[in-house]
Amino acid sequence: QVQLVESGGGLVQPGGSLRLSCSASGRTFSTYNMGWFRQPLGKERKFVAAISWSGGSTYYGASVEGRFTISRDNAKNTLYLQMNSLKPEDTGVYYCAASRLDTVVVVTTHRFEVWGQGTLVTVSS
Repeated sequence: QVQLVESGGGLVQPGGSLRLSCSASGRTFSTYNMGWFRQPLGKERKFVAAISWSGGSTYYGASVEGRFTISRDNAKNTLYLQMNSLKPEDTGVYYCAASRLDTVVVVTTHRFEVWGQGTLVTVSS
């Protein structure tokens, strides 16, 4: 199975932008549906966005719809999350995740088998 490593987190002011990357090891990245989750300090982890294995379909949580964009480059084994118009409530540890379950199952249940270690995003002035 793939191994995932996130990068790109940091401190950004409200209204600013940040792009997260998730690098996957192995040659099977293109067979995985991928997702991003975030976990604010002391709270539960929540779904942010998902993308199908081909990149043809994307799905977003209501709180980030229209501000965040998930994408992938299968040739580079990399998943991205472009975050614009950031708000303080976007603060948290962001995790990328991979799943070989059917895309419909992944989107409806948010079940992923492989997780990265997370990268911290802090939105503050």
